[in-house]
Amino acid sequence: VQLQASGGGLVQPGGSLRLSCAASGRTFRMAWFRQAPGKEREFVSAIDRSGGAYYADNVKGRFTISRDNAKNTMYLQMNSLKPEDTAVYYCAANPIYSDYTRDEYMHWGQGTQVTVSS
Repeated sequence: VQLQASGGGLVQPGGSLRLSCAASGRTFRMAWFRQAPGKEREFVSAIDRSGGAYYADNVKGRFTISRDNAKNTMYLQMNSLKPEDTAVYYCAANPIYSDYTRDEYMHWGQGTQVTVSS
């Protein structure tokens, strides 16, 4: 399975962006991770094929994850963006372990840059 992330860009604080991740085939649990300069990659959100969603505490209430199984595509709607959300965002599919917050997934996208700045 190949993943293609898109939708990143430059946005002002308080603004919104929607990221997309298109998969070339069927996937099960999918997730978004992000990595800021000088920091480790961190979990952002995950979604089961059935639609069950999970969020990191620092994005809960601001980000919404969703997916369209017919299109093999996952989305991340990001609202009320903050400068600390600036990072490269990666999509991933099919975790190797039951702990979906671990960055151990079978498939990864190439990353899309999100910059929140005035």
